[in-house]
Amino acid sequence: MCGIVGHIKVSGTIDHAVFDRMRDALAHRGPDDADSHYLNNDSIALGHRRLSFLDLSPAGRQPMSNEDDSIWIVLNGEIYNYIELREILIKEGHQFRTQTDTEVILHGYEQWGINVLSRLKGMFAFGLVDQRRGKLYLVRDRFGIKPLYYRHDAAGLIFASELKAILEDPSVKREMDFSAFSDFFVYRYIPSPKTIWKGISKLPPASYSEYDIRTNSLSDKTYWIIPFGDKKVSEEELVQLFDKEFGESVRIHARSDLPVGSFLSGGYDSSSIVYYLSRAGYRPYTFSIGFNHWDNSEDRFAAIVAEKFNVPLQTTIAKRTSLDLLDIMPQVYDEPIADISIIPTWMVSHLAAKTVKAVMSGEGADELLGGYTWQKEFFARNHLTLSKKIRKFFTADKQSTLAFYAEAMAMGRFDAIELSQLYTPAYQQYIPEDTDWFYRQHFDPSLSPLQSIQKMDIKCFMGELVLTKIDRASMANSLEVRVPFLDHELFESVLSVNEKRYFNPNITKFLLYENIKNYLPEKILNRKKQGFVGPDSYYMDLNFYKATLDSSRLISDGIIRKEYYLQLVAHQQYWKLWKLIVMEKWYQHWCG
Repeated sequence: MCGIVGHIKVSGTIDHAVFDRMRDALAHRGPDDADSHYLNNDSIALGHRRLSFLDLSPAGRQPMSNEDDSIWIVLNGEIYNYIELREILIKEGHQFRTQTDTEVILHGYEQWGINVLSRLKGMFAFGLVDQRRGKLYLVRDRFGIKPLYYRHDAAGLIFASELKAILEDPSVKREMDFSAFSDFFVYRYIPSPKTIWKGISKLPPASYSEYDIRTNSLSDKTYWIIPFGDKKVSEEELVQLFDKEFGESVRIHARSDLPVGSFLSGGYDSSSIVYYLSRAGYRPYTFSIGFNHWDNSEDRFAAIVAEKFNVPLQTTIAKRTSLDLLDIMPQVYDEPIADISIIPTWMVSHLAAKTVKAVMSGEGADELLGGYTWQKEFFARNHLTLSKKIRKFFTADKQSTLAFYAEAMAMGRFDAIELSQLYTPAYQQYIPEDTDWFYRQHFDPSLSPLQSIQKMDIKCFMGELVLTKIDRASMANSLEVRVPFLDHELFESVLSVNEKRYFNPNITKFLLYENIKNYLPEKILNRKKQGFVGPDSYYMDLNFYKATLDSSRLISDGIIRKEYYLQLVAHQQYWKLWKLIVMEKWYQHWCG
């Protein structure tokens, strides 16, 4: 797990000192080693910060090249099936100098071209330069587990794992994109391909950009589409298939030359990972977070699971003063993100990084198996097999799918009307005509009601919010997070089947439950879904918001209306205030 950066100039040479500053802005992503390599008379530069897991020797350093130095790569991520691919490539005549997964991509590209992507199983973002063809490929994994940003203009192209590295180049102007500013208040994040800065883009998940070095032209392509289907498979067969494929995913996610631990919330997902790890012969360190004076504190349930499987557990406790960590979140996240678990996730990552360099986490299970409350509500609303009482409640609701989903996602809804109240007149021109444009982009009316929600969850909620949160919070602490539920072959196996085979409205995450029901304590199996978020009351202290927002720079700079802020305080609109304070902290840090 690493940080990567690259720069290609149309004319002139790259300043080595500036480029190394860009690379070292990512030192938290790779504190173990650093290197840069320059090509084509210093008009191409690749940089890498290394967090070592495989082949800890100097041979594993990046940037890495093939035998004749015609192909170069910088990789951020892990290829979990690299051993199997390596064996195939050796049979095809390729010779390896290292034991790394990075070299597997190099030889895989030599063998199959960019179609190597269809064979990779893992989380990854990489830049690959093919000097013979005059091409640069920028690639991001299928789910968006690992980030990749780029700036393309007449002067050339810059790419990096995080925005802060690109901003180290003095030629890059910090000009805020106020359409993205609006998106933040709607979505709680800034959706791909936008970023908070004009001229800088996010590469969307499951896509790659092909850059022609000779013509300075760029084209984006999608290489994987979620394979929703309607195959008829028996429940028993699907339960067994899930057990086999998820068990294998956990096993290969544990591949490392160093120990791999696990986050543990005491919920279905993290508890099942500990069970499957234990079944595979591992005894992982586990890490949890708790909240004072809360009966549902995660650490209490985590302790039950840790005792059941006899694994060591470390816990950190979030206090009221932990909210002060919001001050460092702008540096951690680069652009504003208003998920309420950004602080707890950073805290548990900080804790884990003192013991291990990698942990597993349960992201993806709810998207795959229909574990979210809004998924269950929408299923109930659209299926006549449920009780008349429930059916009457949901069918009476005339909201469209998009309106339903936007409301479920909002945590303080901002639509066009609300944004017009938020902004001063000078900034109302940036309010989009369709505030739900990103949901609409990923809404597929040809799918069943549940699967249409699942697709938006995968592409919007998980791909843009959840995975961004987990990557930045962990990598800020030089910790790698592995997500075994996000195995694309597992997703293909489950989602290609009729939803009634993998979703049971009466049994939470049916396929997972059937495989863990005899191995986890009843108290864990009967828990409602939660996560590292804490009680709502933790975020409901008006004095906390007023301490920052009473002297808001967004207000003093004429962007946000003070009258609107005071209305939020008067009506105790905590979730809208949370979005506002997150943006305020970001604005103070980056626009000072």
